[in-house]
Amino acid sequence: MTQLLTPRLRLVPFEDSHLAGLNALNSDAEVMRYLQGRPETLEETQAGIDRVKAKWKQWGYSWWSFLERDSGELVGAGCIQHLNKDQSQPLEIGWRLRRDRWGQGLASEAARRMARFAFDHLAALELTAVCNPDNQDSAQVMQRLGMKFRGIERWYDTDSTVYVISAAEWQASPASAKAAAEAVPEEAELAAAPEQGRSIEL
Repeated sequence: MTQLLTPRLRLVPFEDSHLAGLNALNSDAEVMRYLQGRPETLEETQAGIDRVKAKWKQWGYSWWSFLERDSGELVGAGCIQHLNKDQSQPLEIGWRLRRDRWGQGLASEAARRMARFAFDHLAALELTAVCNPDNQDSAQVMQRLGMKFRGIERWYDTDSTVYVISAAEWQASPASAKAAAEAVPEEAELAAAPEQGRSIEL
């Protein structure tokens, strides 16, 4: 399973040791306000980890935990997955951050790295992102990625704002250039030693 690095974050596929950190994230009503609309229980978080671990084995991509490189703390999560979790649907990029890390550019930093993974490693032709129409902060991250508004569509049983970006648009975007500039040399070492990082305390 693929770990990714940004200047400030380590993106690690969900694992059982992330339970407490992910539940702290997903049980925050403000974080979940525009997602499932309610805090998540510990049991729901564990079930989510189990589903994600299965998707990593099936697809080779899914959800990562965002671990802050300086502190080792779990400060968010993000994904490359299929819309509606249906492999016949286009690839989707998504993210969420712990409330005390909002406004620091971490969502955009992680999103750039995940988008580069999708286009360079998975050879995606297009990436889609969806959010609640009232979630302007998330929409702004999509715009900073170079994504274009497509409209309001029905996804995940709710009306959603939809943004898209093609591979060609990504390659020509300032976000792609910034993602390349943010490349971390140590990431190659993670690829050579995929189990590295499992001892990080959350």
